[in-house]
Amino acid sequence: MSPAGPVSDVEAVSHATEPAALFPGQGSHTPEMRALVAQVAPQLLERVSALVGEDPFPRAGESTRFAQPAIFCASLAGWDALDLHPSAAAGHSLGELAALAAAGVLAREDALALVVLRGRLMSEADNGSMLALVGASIEDARAIADAAGVTVANDNAPGQVVLSGAVDALAEAERVAGERGTRVIALDVAGAFHSPLMAEAVAPFRAALDAVAVGEPAFPVFSGASAAPFADVRDELAQALIRPVRWRETVIALHEHGAPSFVEVGPGRVLARMGKRILKGVPFETPAEGLVNA
Repeated sequence: MSPAGPVSDVEAVSHATEPAALFPGQGSHTPEMRALVAQVAPQLLERVSALVGEDPFPRAGESTRFAQPAIFCASLAGWDALDLHPSAAAGHSLGELAALAAAGVLAREDALALVVLRGRLMSEADNGSMLALVGASIEDARAIADAAGVTVANDNAPGQVVLSGAVDALAEAERVAGERGTRVIALDVAGAFHSPLMAEAVAPFRAALDAVAVGEPAFPVFSGASAAPFADVRDELAQALIRPVRWRETVIALHEHGAPSFVEVGPGRVLARMGKRILKGVPFETPAEGLVNA
């Protein structure tokens, strides 16, 4: 496949009967996920420790540098433990690399190395932070972002939108939100993820992407930046560092193109909780939670 060629076909899921697989991103780490990796995919545990320089799991709550490799490995271990034949897949931010690895688009070794680099580049940014708006519509969030000079970084679910930007600009966003009666929650991250302030990370990440092979998918993988199947994996993964995550739209797009239900493959149940707010009455399962010592 050429670097710019399509890696999935919307028509392939237009009459799907199997669930879509969802792979979580940062913030989904759980105390049990290391045990799952050790049990199901011990080679991943050994390899990620070598690439990071230490076991990332005990420090997953400390930094993006450790959280991203740990969650990625737990997601692939969950995938290995489940007998899934999904109609399609998507990943939330970091989770896109796990989805592409599960679909065979990226070799696991390549995807893991990319995740380790991505986590390091994002942790080194230290250029801002993020702010969650509680109960705000996407239209309200955009108005607040425009007034404060920040970016709408994540449209996660109805009433759950995240802003990203410089610390002083986020303080202004909090003030504007307060005037509009919108409650905010400051997120414990040291970077303005999914905003133009992450631009310095794009070039080195793209260079690493250019060095790996990209294959044909076993099933379509939707991009969270476009809410459509990936068309150019390398470019879209690199640009996703500075583009908003359109998760609400992505879940809706998967459902509209045939996925009757969803399975959250990795640790936690963050995506299932958001999914139930996006598509009321549609099943969202979290089987990976019960896999350790099953």
